[in-house]
Amino acid sequence: MNFLATKSHYISWPVIAFLDFVTIIGFDDLLYPLQNQGLSVVFTWVFMVLTFVIPYEMSVSQLGATFTEQEDGGLSSWVRHSTTDTLGYWTAWMYWAASLPYIVDVANSVVVSFGWMITGDNSLGKQMSNFTFGLLTFIIILIFILLQNFFKHSMEVMATIGGGAMFLMTVLFVVMTGYSLLHGGKIATQPFNLGSFIPHFSMQYFSTTGLLMFAVCGAELVAPYLIRMRNPKGDFPKAMWLVAIMTAFLTVFGTLSLAIFFNANNLPHDLKMNGSYYAFQLLGQRLGLGNFLLAIFAIVQAIYMMAQLAVLLDAASWVIAGDTAADFMPRWMSKRNKNGRPINSYVLTSGLCLFLLLMSGTLPDINSIFNWLLNLNGIVFPFKNCWVFLAFIAVRLQADKFDAAFVFIKNKTAAVAVGSWCFVFSLVCALLSFIPQDVKFATAAYDQQLLMNLFSVFVLFGAGLIMPLWARLERRKLRSEGDQFTN
Repeated sequence: MNFLATKSHYISWPVIAFLDFVTIIGFDDLLYPLQNQGLSVVFTWVFMVLTFVIPYEMSVSQLGATFTEQEDGGLSSWVRHSTTDTLGYWTAWMYWAASLPYIVDVANSVVVSFGWMITGDNSLGKQMSNFTFGLLTFIIILIFILLQNFFKHSMEVMATIGGGAMFLMTVLFVVMTGYSLLHGGKIATQPFNLGSFIPHFSMQYFSTTGLLMFAVCGAELVAPYLIRMRNPKGDFPKAMWLVAIMTAFLTVFGTLSLAIFFNANNLPHDLKMNGSYYAFQLLGQRLGLGNFLLAIFAIVQAIYMMAQLAVLLDAASWVIAGDTAADFMPRWMSKRNKNGRPINSYVLTSGLCLFLLLMSGTLPDINSIFNWLLNLNGIVFPFKNCWVFLAFIAVRLQADKFDAAFVFIKNKTAAVAVGSWCFVFSLVCALLSFIPQDVKFATAAYDQQLLMNLFSVFVLFGAGLIMPLWARLERRKLRSEGDQFTN
């Protein structure tokens, strides 16, 4: 029985789009690329949208339209049915493991948003110890795991409200920025000319591009919910196009608006953690509204981040407990509670999230913790993207075997070439992102973060080797007990 499917409740394609949107990009995702690459990030965003985001969204659309009635696993189902069971298992594991730094990062952001709602300023880092910050983050993760097991459809409601509100706040920010300029507002970033948008290609530039890829990816996260759409083959591509359009608008125009309020050549050191609040605070002050917009944004941000957390915890746990071949996973991983939830997946998720929190707790302060967890996503998410394009390439090479209502690039050779480009681009971004950011080369902080990057990725991905061994021992034990019973 498939516990995601119900006869009485369907999810419409706009809701699927907002479920996806809240896990892909928010206002925060504009700030750290601006801090890493300055105003030239506008060029990078345009390049990414045209050469990666649209092919990525449309590849996911074709895969979703091809595998609409498969098991719960989403991306792992796509890879398993288009390649082998072994690759399907590794897709499930790496996809799930890649979501964990993001889950912790989003839970961190929930704590930060409540800090702004309570204090109205950026004093959280001064008032709270690393231990308290980590403890609150872990408590929030546990609370959301419990909530998802007791309240049906809460995730859909939160995602629709949070995604819609965040998109409207971003549109408001862009419109109000234009209004401010027309009424005498000045541009903070100088010079603000064509030369400022031209990138200075360097190791720093290339090592931070993985974070941009992380900012715009996650469309396949809603794959397990395809079977809850009334007409997934026709409606899923519509949802992906809506997500692509919203992403393009948010990245390009949002970044241009930020450059008006922030000097892109001299940004606050805590921009990644607090920049979005600074932005709405500055906008409100320039428009004579005081901290009104800041207060509204803090509430929207809290809802948006909680919606992200709900979707991430639910979808990621279905991936690891769903369509993974029985030969690779011990039976306890597929155990469901009375509500049909993969309870042991949630337990494993909590355990590895705690590992990441303990690792990050060795850093000097809350801002460093926030930045490191965020940067870790720039490593693991591009690795995860490789599986999307592997499945897409496999499906296109076996066009006679797989039939889809939506086909991205009808010419097979061109489609495989585009998929191969996206695969290689993702892999290169992942490898370069191991280089630490926000710290200077040849310092103790640089060496520490490089070791943390290598060790955390080794644990997250390498732990996937344990499950097949565990499953093998479990089967051996069952056979042994069976032989004893027959004797």
